[in-house]
Amino acid sequence: MQSFRTELENPIVEQDIIDLEKKIRLFREGAITDEKFRSLRLARGVYGQRQPGVQMVRIKLPYGKMTLQQWKKITEVSDEYATSNLHLTTRQDVQIHYVSLERTPELWHKLEEDEITIREACGNTVRNVTASDRAGIDPEEPFDITPYADATFRYFLRNPVSQEMGRKIKIAFSSSEKDTAWAFMHDFGMIPKVKIIDGKEVRGFKVLVGGGLGAQPFLAKTAYEFLETDLLIPYIENVLRVFDRYGERTSRNKARMKFLIQKIGIEEFERLVKEEYKAVKVKSVPVDADAWVQTTPPPVPASLPAYSIKNPQKYEAWKKTNVFEQKQKGYYGAYVKITLGNIGSAVSRQLIEALRPVIADDVRVTANQGLLLKYILPEHLPYVYSALEDAGFAEPGFDSIADITACPGTDTCNLGISSSTGIAKVLESVITDEFPDLIYNKDIKIKISGCMNSCGQHGIASIGFHGSSLKSGGKVLPALQVLLGGGIVGDGVGRVADKVIKVPSRRGPDVLRSLLHDYEINSQEHELFNEYYDRRGEKYFYELLKPLADVSSLTAGDFIDWGQAEDYATAIGVGECAGVIIDLVATLLLEAEEKLDLSAVALANGAFADGIYHAYSSFVQGAKALLLGEAVSGNTQIGIINDFEKHFVATGKFSFETDFKTLVLQINANEPTESFAKTYFQQAQSFYNAAQVYRRKSSEPVQA
Repeated sequence: MQSFRTELENPIVEQDIIDLEKKIRLFREGAITDEKFRSLRLARGVYGQRQPGVQMVRIKLPYGKMTLQQWKKITEVSDEYATSNLHLTTRQDVQIHYVSLERTPELWHKLEEDEITIREACGNTVRNVTASDRAGIDPEEPFDITPYADATFRYFLRNPVSQEMGRKIKIAFSSSEKDTAWAFMHDFGMIPKVKIIDGKEVRGFKVLVGGGLGAQPFLAKTAYEFLETDLLIPYIENVLRVFDRYGERTSRNKARMKFLIQKIGIEEFERLVKEEYKAVKVKSVPVDADAWVQTTPPPVPASLPAYSIKNPQKYEAWKKTNVFEQKQKGYYGAYVKITLGNIGSAVSRQLIEALRPVIADDVRVTANQGLLLKYILPEHLPYVYSALEDAGFAEPGFDSIADITACPGTDTCNLGISSSTGIAKVLESVITDEFPDLIYNKDIKIKISGCMNSCGQHGIASIGFHGSSLKSGGKVLPALQVLLGGGIVGDGVGRVADKVIKVPSRRGPDVLRSLLHDYEINSQEHELFNEYYDRRGEKYFYELLKPLADVSSLTAGDFIDWGQAEDYATAIGVGECAGVIIDLVATLLLEAEEKLDLSAVALANGAFADGIYHAYSSFVQGAKALLLGEAVSGNTQIGIINDFEKHFVATGKFSFETDFKTLVLQINANEPTESFAKTYFQQAQSFYNAAQVYRRKSSEPVQA
């Protein structure tokens, strides 16, 4: 592999890319273990695929925003390094697939030329900060949350606190009490609020903590009904410090923050959070929203290219379902419905050039895998529709029952059990062909995941499906778990869908037909779907769908998954949503040394809080290494600290002026001053040196 070098203006980004290239070479040469390298590349947005030898690269777009130039750059990168397809995700990222590992540093460099990052798009980090796509133009928003979402993204990018947590962290900002960013299902969810205090308008957030989907969904708990905006980032940092120290690190399925809160209780959790306030580097992070560079309308073009609308009736439906008036009077937002979130690079460039004269330089990827175009004059709406129509993206029904959300599933994901994209296409056809009037129904949401982990958000769908399997006659067939009754209530309250029944995948369309026919016939006037579900109850729907679960009359076709030609076979790999835990003693000691090096650099640059946290991480990694050498494994950082005291200090193998726990946990008992940072660094360095000496002695052969 040839060495890659970059010439970016940002030296931090430049070093990141050079480091990735270096680590890839070391990995190929066998100098870095697969487990160690996996955690490193995941934190750089490089994710394994179902297909061996190629990678998925996740491109991080904070709150889904991309300029037209950034959109164009992503298309060029996809052409050069991937498959000329852009996959828009439910977390407002863009994913490209089938990328060679060796070319990822070069790819990253190309993206950074237009200030696009892949850093911390995967792995045990703070993932993309998502937000309501209408933020800034939402007629119902008390204020624009975009500056606060942006500040949160920038504060935690490369932050030492959030580099190697036990599990990923997801953050969302909703623009209003409608909670269109689903704050209730995130580790941190924010809903904007305004209070009048001493006669002045004060901005703040309702803050939710500990939500999450996955195989075990949890609704977030309210941490604050109102937290002033400048206190938000310090609160998040304090929580992350607690999660990093007390969160599970061995059992990946129990490692999300929601499980820590469940284990110790919200009161104890908040007590631990308050203990961290002394140690954080900033107690307040004001965001100057007035200085935020607002999105502006495009200049009014002198003329537009000639155009025509091929289907006027469809245009009227599109205006009704995909267009809304912004809070900026006289301007409109227009949604682009993109089936399964897949849009080609060539057609993207076609749209960029056609739409550039009439839309703002601010396109948002939506959480249901579409796009939002902004600041369109009413007289330009026909032209916009015509451009979309020419490109094949003028379908009405955005965010309706016909706009189905689905993850890639078995197409590319290691964890996919049965097809999500194949069944999504079929269900969408059922709606458009058999229930065409439902394109106006935005109450019912259909969401599909390829497995129980809910990347397609099936757990909060009115009608949800996730991939599964069934056995019959000694053979395995693809199946769908049907879930009903999930969704948004509002103001941070949500509903988790109930698991109702499992059916063969090929009967998924009949499940949808049965549900919709039943709802049309038996619902009361103006009764919403979830209201109807609540009135009838889960048992009613189980009995309704039970005939479709009968496997006594299967045909040969039932054993073939949607979009496939051959009989179904499960092929589930290891997921990479979080890095595998590294248990090699030598590797852990090397990591402890690397943390000390990072600490020294931070101290030299005056970043004392960062230096302290790196030194703390060195303590933990060194202790974990020695414990593993004694066949003692810990599943939390606090557990490692306690176990080291028990197995090494209490037994006389190590001695300190104080106990080990007190020594290490000075981190949350002191202000992050220069004096403390230097003292703590020296203590961490002394411990590392002692650990190396102990390791060498314990490895020496015993003399006869």
